[in-house]
Amino acid sequence: MTNKTLKLKLAWFYPELMSTYGDAGNIEVLFYRAKWAGIEMEVEKIELKDNLKKTPKIDLLFMGGAQDRQQSIVLKDLLNNKGAIINELLYKEKPALFVCAAYQLMGQYYITAEGEAIEGLKILDLYTENPGFSSKRLVGDIVISSPLFPDLKILGFENHGGRTYLGKNVKPFGKVLLGNGNNGLDNTEGALFKNLIATYLHGPLLPKNPKIADWLIEKALEVKYKEKFSLNFPNEVFEKTIREIQIEKIAKKKIST
Repeated sequence: MTNKTLKLKLAWFYPELMSTYGDAGNIEVLFYRAKWAGIEMEVEKIELKDNLKKTPKIDLLFMGGAQDRQQSIVLKDLLNNKGAIINELLYKEKPALFVCAAYQLMGQYYITAEGEAIEGLKILDLYTENPGFSSKRLVGDIVISSPLFPDLKILGFENHGGRTYLGKNVKPFGKVLLGNGNNGLDNTEGALFKNLIATYLHGPLLPKNPKIADWLIEKALEVKYKEKFSLNFPNEVFEKTIREIQIEKIAKKKIST
């Protein structure tokens, strides 16, 4: 590992509009995991008022969840120019975590509970449909396995009315072990694209699964500095034990209901 001071810039898109269900906690985990590893992380908030005239120097991206109204407002802004910039950054393999509504916006289109079709950014080969208010929301604790983290059972909390369906050209983030996932039918959860993790897992995700935060930080460093990095913390056994206890509780609750 290089001896120079390592620095990263994290772009937090629409924190005022897209931060439901505790998603802001993901920012804190990324910031402090980087700090504990001796990495300087600058967090830049990008809101509607910000005009990105050119591709900013961003190393890591995050966008959280929101309701349909906020999602529509954000989409209009993304279609102006921020969406093209996000697309460019993702193709440059900048790592990113997009949760719930942010995940849906990356797709081809989204149909609201009222039946309104909203065009997406078309970055990912997927679409989302909300079957309407008469159908149940997909809510509750969720456990998945992911090819990115073969030794980890990933914990989260999902709360979404939309059902997302993946096309042939996109791989899921993981396989549902307990819970609903993308649509409650095909056992897929989220989507992967280069170094983007798109997911329905709130909770927030990273405090429950700090290894995912480490992976995002490592990828950001690798893309920026063109060398491999590995973040190692001494409490991995403790984290694994806590996760196993949580999974056991979730499994018992599912069986009892």
